Amino acid sequence: MDIEQARTFLEIVRCGSLVAAAERLFVSQTAITARVQRLEQQLGCQLFVRSRSGASLTSDGEAFVSYANQLVQTWEAARRDLPLPEGCQQVLHVGGEVSLGNPMMLDWVSALHRELPSHAIRSEVSDGESLLRKVEMGLLDAALVYQPTYGPGLQVEQLMEEKLIRVRRVERPEPYIYIDWGEAFRRQHDAALPDCARPALSFNLGPLALQFILDQGGSGYFRTRVVQAYLDSGVFERVPQAPEFTYPTFLVYPRKRDSEALQQAFAILRRLVAAGASDWSQRWDPVI
Repeated sequence: MDIEQARTFLEIVRCGSLVAAAERLFVSQTAITARVQRLEQQLGCQLFVRSRSGASLTSDGEAFVSYANQLVQTWEAARRDLPLPEGCQQVLHVGGEVSLGNPMMLDWVSALHRELPSHAIRSEVSDGESLLRKVEMGLLDAALVYQPTYGPGLQVEQLMEEKLIRVRRVERPEPYIYIDWGEAFRRQHDAALPDCARPALSFNLGPLALQFILDQGGSGYFRTRVVQAYLDSGVFERVPQAPEFTYPTFLVYPRKRDSEALQQAFAILRRLVAAGASDWSQRWDPVI
């Protein structure tokens, strides 16, 4: 199948009509119609129902959306990676959640670049759901996430177990700030702390919430490693009798993509985690 057919299909889905898709792709409506007809012939099913108001997806069309996205993304990934950079034997694609970007992903990529000089490294920081979808699609070799997906082709390894603990700025302990650590945390949090279930202020990104409390004051739940330096310096203190929540980090990768290079990469990662020498404070300004 021509990749342009998949792109055309997705553009029609986004625009809602063949006419609008033709304008966006700078081709004639006749060309758009021909691409759709060829695609439907190849798949043996109807993808759109055409009407004067536009084009709506059939059930088969809705099912094809994810496949079309995979086709286009895989093709774009191949175009980015090939040909291999001069002197490189292989490309490693690794990803991590945003709050693991510094220092965990940064340390891992730095070590890979240093210890596997014959390999090109492609790193990506994103939300866990997007990373896991790319692992399943084969666009990532491995991802560091908090809430893994379990499937017959996926290997899930717990790298470390942390706690989410409630801390507060010593001089300015209010207000309480909710940090979104995922659906599992939300359920446990709301059950244990119903009075804090609807706070006036919330963040979906830990580093932003941390910087806010450093600047403005307040309290919230953070990973132990991230706030330990602030606790040691007296900038933060733990909130007495506040419940704690477990928050492990997982390495997820497809078994079929296993290779000697990946095992080397994973060994490097495990060594870094075991050493535990990184600065996890995520500070933007030298508060401590």
